[in-house]
Amino acid sequence: MVHELAEYERAPEQCHLTEGQLHAALFGPSPALFGHVAVDADDRPLGFALWFLNFSTWEGVHGVYLEDLYVRPEARGTGAGRALLATLAALCVERGYRRLDWWMIHWNPAARFYASIGAEQMREWLPYRLTGPALHALAGQARTAPARPDV
Repeated sequence: MVHELAEYERAPEQCHLTEGQLHAALFGPSPALFGHVAVDADDRPLGFALWFLNFSTWEGVHGVYLEDLYVRPEARGTGAGRALLATLAALCVERGYRRLDWWMIHWNPAARFYASIGAEQMREWLPYRLTGPALHALAGQARTAPARPDV
């Protein structure tokens, strides 16, 4: 379904995830990625949520960062997406986490759904990403910078 999500987001060529990689990330010795799958009455997958923990230095507690939420087109409007988000919200409340965060591509019609459950768009924060040659260039600076054991 991750590849279905990439197709939906008009970027299938950018999705290189393999089944083995996903399995290792979810079920390896020290998983840092977690997931939930919504299924129908016949146990067929309808959608998924992949998430990991983040930490708020202002709140002093962990939170959940929802990396991907996807519901197959034929299952949209059935409550599958709401059930996945409700499960994550319940996990946050149960564990004392104060935030459930995610990003959404600007043209996604799910914005109306997110607003209907009380989610607020964060307009004052801008996303940044470091990747490719720029990532490698900055990493190269770490190897040449003097090491400080207290950092």
